[in-house]
Amino acid sequence: MTFQSILSVAAGGALGSVARYLVGIGSGKLSRSDFPWGTLIINVTGSFLIGALAGLIAAKWDLSQTMRMFLTVGICGGFTTFSTFSLDAYYLIERGQTWASSAYVVASVALSVGALIAALRLVRALP
Repeated sequence: MTFQSILSVAAGGALGSVARYLVGIGSGKLSRSDFPWGTLIINVTGSFLIGALAGLIAAKWDLSQTMRMFLTVGICGGFTTFSTFSLDAYYLIERGQTWASSAYVVASVALSVGALIAALRLVRALP
């Protein structure tokens, strides 16, 4: 870990976060619905983007580790951590660990929603 790698992740994260904000606001204005279209669009496009980047980096592009981190951890991570979740689930499947991937997906969704509910209840119970 170098200072340059930390800066590249921070810069990519800033760009990804701004993109997430803009996509979320824009899709909310377009849909005029209570359904979380913005989050769905962000998660799907973020997953597509990290998949495309992972494929290009593995097979086509000769990028430095710093640039790889800028694109994947920084931009994709700032845009959505769901993209990393999707890539991790895929890598487990690719390694023949289908059951582990399924458990990871179910556990991630169930435990994350459960943790959110627990935190909301805890905070609401505070005086």
